[in-house]
Amino acid sequence: MRSLYFILVMRSILIILFFMLCFVSAKSQKWQPGNFTDVKGNRTIGFIRLYPGGKSPIKDEGFIEFKDDEKTNPYKLSASDVRSFVAGKDSFVVAHAPRNEAWNLEETDFVQVVLDEPMKLYMAKAGSGGGGGVHFSPGISAGYGSGGYGGGFGGGLGVSLGGGGGGGRGKSSKAVYYFGESTAGMQRITDANFEDIMIEVMGDEEQVVDSIKEHKFNLKNMDKLLDYFNKVSASHQKQPAQ
Repeated sequence: MRSLYFILVMRSILIILFFMLCFVSAKSQKWQPGNFTDVKGNRTIGFIRLYPGGKSPIKDEGFIEFKDDEKTNPYKLSASDVRSFVAGKDSFVVAHAPRNEAWNLEETDFVQVVLDEPMKLYMAKAGSGGGGGVHFSPGISAGYGSGGYGGGFGGGLGVSLGGGGGGGRGKSSKAVYYFGESTAGMQRITDANFEDIMIEVMGDEEQVVDSIKEHKFNLKNMDKLLDYFNKVSASHQKQPAQ
């Protein structure tokens, strides 16, 4: 009976996780107000979906989906079709695979501009599916084999959520950061160069620089460092001019 109870409990947990992941995946697929600038410099306002499934229009390129308004049919924009785009509050630019640097995206893809300073900071986040460098989706996989109660749940209960099969990507969704004056010469930030680079990038904020020198931040908690930098910068911008 204990075995039966354990299997029923685990089955219920997995079903709950499945619906939670469905909700998260559906939320990540939503359309966001935004705009894109094409290769000729023309700017178009509408709605953007960062995480489309399906096959990329052009081989070895990331892509997004765009529609002019909520009622029109969407169309795909490959990385070579645009210079940059904005989705919600986030900005993205086109980047090519840098030489001699680790690269988990398509040959031509999108990276997010997380700090638009003279020395810029970019983030690349690869994932399964063909939705460009910003395509990522959660996934778990669990199940019961042929043993146990009744041979398991349907011969093995599995939960797996992905972002579509396009592009043959199927790569890690771990964030990778790059720095440079532009994407043309960007280089990857590593544990070895983290402190020197971030001090240069955030050099205008002495308070933040001191925290970096005191080893309060590292590559693993880059998101916390960025939040801290933005808060300090915002507080200075709110101060009245003397």
